[in-house]
Order: sequence, then structure tokens, then C-alpha cells
Amino acid sequence: MEPGAAGDSRPAKPGPCVSGAALAASGEPGRRMPTVAAVLPAGGCGERMGVGTPKQFCPILERPLISYTLQALERVCWIKDIVVAVTAENMGVMERIVQKYQHTRVSLAEAGVTRHRSIFNGLKALAEDEPGCKLSKPQVVIIHDAVRPFVEEDILLQVALAAEEHGCSDYDLEFGTECLQLALKYSDTKAKLVEGSPDLWKVTYKRDLSAAESIIKERISQEICMVMDTKEDTERVGYLLEEVLKKELNNVKIVSGVRSHGGRDIQQITLPQCYNFVCVNGAASDFPETQQLLSVLEQSSLSILYPVVVVLVYFLDFKSVPLGQKMESLMWIREFAKEVKKRNILLCGLLICYPQDEQTLQESLKQGAAIIAALIKDRNPGLIGQLLVA
Repeated sequence: MEPGAAGDSRPAKPGPCVSGAALAASGEPGRRMPTVAAVLPAGGCGERMGVGTPKQFCPILERPLISYTLQALERVCWIKDIVVAVTAENMGVMERIVQKYQHTRVSLAEAGVTRHRSIFNGLKALAEDEPGCKLSKPQVVIIHDAVRPFVEEDILLQVALAAEEHGCSDYDLEFGTECLQLALKYSDTKAKLVEGSPDLWKVTYKRDLSAAESIIKERISQEICMVMDTKEDTERVGYLLEEVLKKELNNVKIVSGVRSHGGRDIQQITLPQCYNFVCVNGAASDFPETQQLLSVLEQSSLSILYPVVVVLVYFLDFKSVPLGQKMESLMWIREFAKEVKKRNILLCGLLICYPQDEQTLQESLKQGAAIIAALIKDRNPGLIGQLLVA
């Protein structure tokens, strides 16, 4: 595949593939999909990156880059197998990545001394008909760089279908990659150059890691789930905060619901694949209720792939309860936040004064919304356990 120019397109939505509608969307709903596999050459040392770690293993939000690429391919349910060609010294590292991030359909092959040899070894793993081999011989194999994490299903579909039916033109020969040249020279397979999308760019230099991180942060900040306390006053002001959030963050999807005692209905309130939670509490610290929410998040395994942000919002009457006294009663957040950080959950608190006159309340809510937006977009682990005041 040929990448297009770098752009600001968003990466594939986090989470598993939920439909097989891509073939129908291609305009050929009656066409049979060929069996497809993918090979990822991942034996490079990252010399141009200028860091000691091979770039495919460099962390983005504390997760290796190659894991994001695998996730993008796993979302495509018609890709049956994914073979990663990795060097012998990094085989253990790759096995731990597959296990930790629960990747499926992934097999490993030993990389060669060149990219071409790594691709060959990946293809050989797919072609072997040995007893006990889990891989099935595909009709189409997609070769994809391990450091292109933002590939979309429609591009992969175009490549798979074009591999079956198109020959090669002079344009393809002039602008195609070395993979195309190899296919034409050493096999009887017909080939076709498919133009890539703008977001199909490659992480090559150190600055590209920051760009990829920014794109991923922006994508997983597009949904917020608000969980309201059942106390009448808190619930009412919580919905006011929700209105301000929707106004200030008009490109973010926000859903809310009231949490019953015991938190048994939290799973019905939450959005699937949502990584941002605002939990609105009353004057009490509500530590058991917070534990219930975090337990649900841990059981969902959401934080395996991305850091989950949880903001505990407290509306407090500072006249009846001094700020210092209230902050002291909420100091449990600091230690608890350190504990849940081990499970990739970023927890912090936000205090908003209430009751107060309407204009002042709106200003506090607006400031609170700005703080929540910053916490969600930045995902700064240095702010965990902090008690911020709007």
C-alpha cells in the first residue's frame, strides 16, 4: 500500500470489529470475500528514530506502538491471521505484548536480516502445511508496516480486492513500493497500486511518536460518560454541569445517568468503548460508590488498551464545611489514585462551590468544564490524585 500525505484524520475507533459491512459498502455486495491474512515485518532496529528501543516497541501512552497496529488489523474481522516477523532477540518481548494486550489471531515468525527476508519468512509461515499448524493458507496476503497504526478497513478492503483482479500498469511500476516490485519479479501474482488515505503515515522519527500520541489522545477523548449521584440537589447541579460541558465541548459525545445505591446499574449507564468518566458526588466523600465504579471499569478490561480518566466532582457548601476540612476528608483520593494507576486508571478530584448565585455558579461550572476537558485530553499521569478547585 502507498501512504498518502500526512493529515489530521482520526485513527480507527478503539475496540473490536462489530460488523462485516465493508464488502457491501464497496459496491459489490454479491462478491465473495477472498481469504485474507496479513504480514507485519517488525525486525527493524529503528536507526532513524535515534533511540535505543526499536521504534515498533516505543511506548505511546505507555503501550508499544506495534500493539496499536495489531489492534487496527484485528478490528477487521475478515483478516483471518496476522503474522508478525520479529527478530529472535525480541521474540519474548513480542510474545509478552500479545499476551498483555490480549491480541488474537497473531502468530510470530523470525525476521530475516533484511525487510524482504522478513516478509518472505512471514509468507513462508502462512504457506506451510505442517501438522498442527494453526494458520490456514490464504488467497490474499496484505503486507503492512508495523509502524503504521492508523490504517482503516476500507483501504485494506480495496487492497484485498485489487489483489485478485488487477494487473500492473506503468504508473504502478514507477510509483510502487519494493513489495510490488518483488511480487512482479518473483511470482505469477498480478499486482495493482492502491493509493492510501492521508492518515496512513509511518512513524519514522522521534517527533512522529508525539504526533501519533496526539492523534490517539484526540480520538479517545471524543466521548464522556457522566454518572450522577441520586441526591436531588447533586443530581440537579450535575445536569447543569452536563449542559455546560456539552456547550463548551460541542464536538464531544456526552451521556449521563443516575447511579443507584450500590452502583449496580453503572454498566447500563456507560458507553461502550468510552475511556472518560465524570462521577458527580454530593457533600459526602462517597468512597464505596467510587470503588463500585472503578470495579466495574476494571472488570470491563477497558484500561488494558488505553488509560481511563475518572474525574470525581464534588459540589460543596464551603460556608458550612471549610475548604481545608473538606480537602482533608478527601485525601483518600491521593493514595487510592496511586493504587488504581497500576491498572491504568487516572483518578483525580474536582471541587465546585455550591450553592451560590446563578452567575457565579455558571462561571464555576464553565471553569470546571475546562478543567475536565484538560484532564481528559492531556491524560497527564502527573495529575493523578490531585484535588482541583473550580
